[in-house]
Amino acid sequence: MHKLLRLFALAALVAAVPSFAQGTRELPPVVIIADGKTISVTVSGSTAELNNLANLAFNAHGRYRRVASGGSFDIKFTAVASNQVQVTVTKGGTVVLNQVAQGTSARNALFRAADAAVLATSGLKGFFASRLAFISEYSGKSEVFTGDLFFGEVRQITKDNAQAITPRWSPDGGKILYTSFYKSGFPDIFMLDLNSMQRTTFVSFKGTNSGARFSPNGSQVAMVLSGEGNPEIYVSNAQGRGVTRRTRTSTVEASPAWSPDGSRLIFTSDAAGGPQIYIMPVSGGAPQRVSTNISGYCAEPDWSAGDPSKIAFTTRSGRGFQIAVYDLAKRTPAKVVSKAPVDAVGPAWLADGRHLVYTERAANSRSIYLLDTETGKRTRLSPEQLRQTSQVSVWLR
Repeated sequence: MHKLLRLFALAALVAAVPSFAQGTRELPPVVIIADGKTISVTVSGSTAELNNLANLAFNAHGRYRRVASGGSFDIKFTAVASNQVQVTVTKGGTVVLNQVAQGTSARNALFRAADAAVLATSGLKGFFASRLAFISEYSGKSEVFTGDLFFGEVRQITKDNAQAITPRWSPDGGKILYTSFYKSGFPDIFMLDLNSMQRTTFVSFKGTNSGARFSPNGSQVAMVLSGEGNPEIYVSNAQGRGVTRRTRTSTVEASPAWSPDGSRLIFTSDAAGGPQIYIMPVSGGAPQRVSTNISGYCAEPDWSAGDPSKIAFTTRSGRGFQIAVYDLAKRTPAKVVSKAPVDAVGPAWLADGRHLVYTERAANSRSIYLLDTETGKRTRLSPEQLRQTSQVSVWLR
């Protein structure tokens, strides 16, 4: 069973967390693939910190090209209060946006202001203020951590002293579901309230309990349980009660994710002889295979809320793994969108339906990257000192 979990979840349980001050530095530039669709912008902040953060953000966004002067838009950020940042966007001397964003901190306010600038200049929904949950072994065991998109304000939120995997946010950002071997030594699902920091056992049945994920409205949870035999998809309410089986197969199911409207589930199954992607109604019924036509190994699907026609997943590519995207509307063969020099696994969509985050997995390190699926631009998010982070999930603020 543990082998099957590793097969589908690609669980790469991770490592040490030194100083997080690196979260405010500017990442080295990454060359964009020339597509003729980038927007040239000048970006500046009224303080060194705001300036660095603003340029860090826009440097990572595949839709933009920073220039020293003469850009299509001039974007300026000004500190207003300890947790407020004003953003002013001008085009040819005309103000197109003048707004004050409030956040939980100056850093968070800057990212919220930057998201407003992205919407005003590109029409895309911003994602800079997203929050991440990920796994690290800072304390010697794999624990759940949270932080912002650029690994600032990082916080260790579990101290279970036990192996933990696959943290997932509630839609309101107030809770996290995760699987841990805490106390029992077997994989159970726990829920952590981030306001009270109280941990409760969500599901603890005989066998393996894993893959828990909230529905888009937060009223239901999909998960994988093996208590009745092989791993199957189950659905409960938001408190872990009323658990009902949804699949009935002789094969292994894993990694359930919800459609943006909450009506369907997408998951991995080896019914075809190897891991492939399937979709079924939440109420149950015969699963339908997604004909990605790309590989004999397709797993870890994530359904984009920003563009409901798109799913991303991990696929075998050559001797390793990469991230692929499939368009459910076009139904053309899926396309590998990552070009990582090592394994790229575990995609999680950001709000715009264009960018996602994922884990790059090498022999002795694991790092979180941002990927523009249209240009292939990849930007490392986790600092060099944080060599072992993986299994990232996103709260779309």
